[in-house]
Amino acid sequence: MPNDRSQPPGLGRRAFVSLPLAAAAAARAVIDEYDPANVKLAHRTPWNASDDELLFLKQIGLRWVRLEYGAQDPRVDAVRKAQQRFAGFGLGIHSAVHAAYRSLKIQLGQPGRDEDIETYRTFLRSLGQLGIPVAAYDFHPANTYTTAMVERRGYRAREFNLGDFRTKVEKQRFDREYSAAEIWDYYTYFVKAVLPVAEVAGVKLALHPDDPPLAKMNGVAKLFVNYDGYRRAEQIAAGSPAWGIRFCVGTWAEGGNQMGKDVFEMIRDFGGRGKLHDVDFRNVTAPLPRFIETFPDDGYLDMYQVMKTLRQVRFNGTAVPDHVPELAGDTGIRRAGTAYCIASMRAMLRRANEEVG
Repeated sequence: MPNDRSQPPGLGRRAFVSLPLAAAAAARAVIDEYDPANVKLAHRTPWNASDDELLFLKQIGLRWVRLEYGAQDPRVDAVRKAQQRFAGFGLGIHSAVHAAYRSLKIQLGQPGRDEDIETYRTFLRSLGQLGIPVAAYDFHPANTYTTAMVERRGYRAREFNLGDFRTKVEKQRFDREYSAAEIWDYYTYFVKAVLPVAEVAGVKLALHPDDPPLAKMNGVAKLFVNYDGYRRAEQIAAGSPAWGIRFCVGTWAEGGNQMGKDVFEMIRDFGGRGKLHDVDFRNVTAPLPRFIETFPDDGYLDMYQVMKTLRQVRFNGTAVPDHVPELAGDTGIRRAGTAYCIASMRAMLRRANEEVG
């Protein structure tokens, strides 16, 4: 019988035939994008997004969203309607935001805060009943995110310039200044009121850092501007299984070496202890005093290494593009920019899955 010259030298026919099967088995060992144990690519989506917008998210391969619920009815039947509508487009809600926690009564310790806290507690109970596992929140009542819109590589993006903020934008927002001690008291009151409800409901609270990470803005102290702030918040939570963080990669990159731990150390610390519940996947051009918010491939951080580190700590929550820049023709949810971000994130996730397994 003549030799089969298509066969690599040194391999018998049986071994050669088995090569495609071995390759297929190796491919199957790589975790699938939609495996529940994997990072969940998602997008911040308002409760009243149009059917056309939800269809777009489905078309670019998303299966998860972070629901931006505004100040809508927090009761379970109302939230269920949004959940069912999104499900009609193959979109599950993995995390959700309700505006009740942004009440100045809560964040500045004003009369009537207990009523607003109860609204938020009702929302947490609703999430628990509907199997929505994460509620994201922040605590910065006098924040300024942006000082200008600028052009970067031809697209429009948000800029923060500390010099411009201090000289042209900043003003005392309220009738007096608020110290860090006061804001810590108000945060502690809020979180101790909602954590027990979250625990019973089976919902994780995910605390966003202060963006940008400045100790005081517009006359009000900010708390979550570095690692020490997060550590103190964790101590206040007193070991509650419901407490954790919504880690904004962009915010942390804005602080540079002033944050106490870098982006990768934060992921390994909180992610390694199961305290990382939600991720904003954003890049910036540089640390403070001036930065521009960019697409994932256009900033100073290696966002592939960020994605790889998330996989290494077995993070399986949502990662969303954050503050999506504006491409030509973009309106509304910025479809072109969103598709660009998700495609970039998907490529990074697939490579990370191959490397980490």
